Amino acid sequence: MCHGGWCFEEITERLRGHGHRVVPLTLTGVGERSHLRHAGANLDTHIEDVTAVLSAENIHDAVLVGHSYGGMVITGAADRAPDRVKSLIYVDAMVPGNGESCWDLASEQEHRWYLDVVESGDAIRPLPFFDPRATSHPLASVLQPLRLAGDLAHIRDRTYVYAAGWATPSPFTAAYERLRADPGWTTHALAGGHNLMRDAPAELLRILLEAADLGTGARQHADPVR
Repeated sequence: MCHGGWCFEEITERLRGHGHRVVPLTLTGVGERSHLRHAGANLDTHIEDVTAVLSAENIHDAVLVGHSYGGMVITGAADRAPDRVKSLIYVDAMVPGNGESCWDLASEQEHRWYLDVVESGDAIRPLPFFDPRATSHPLASVLQPLRLAGDLAHIRDRTYVYAAGWATPSPFTAAYERLRADPGWTTHALAGGHNLMRDAPAELLRILLEAADLGTGARQHADPVR
């Protein structure tokens, strides 16, 4: 939320250095695309941001990586473009089911933040400690429920990376605890704050490389905090 594809810059360059094709996305109405917010950007818009790139760039066997709110987006994109997505990686992110919204999965602390809207009432203000490039985020995207056509059974590999270093109680702990008990998921816990691409880039890079390079479907649980 509030950020752009540029927040993955270090990870992007490292992945490219390993020979991977990487396409960081900035969602409609956010960051350098904030001028498009008033067109009515919502969760469906953000899902289409991803599926449109997959189609236009003729991408298949994609590994979609979603951070925080981005978990909503990659889940929807995998459902709507099943022939183009191989794996999903949730980086301290929402893991929604059919009919759930970001609001439904957020804590009261996040609710208070979401209600701090700009004067026009259609967007959430960035928090004071965010990257200076961060902008307001379309409110409709966190309120709209996700509608799934299937159960994502076509996804071969699902990974959850939990940030264990929150200064306050993490809103993602319940999801992590649930998924680490699920044999259909690979889980990791890293000793960093919510922005793991900044706090634990080397460890996150290793996880992304494993997911992209192996793709074997073998499940592993690497939960000890690093």
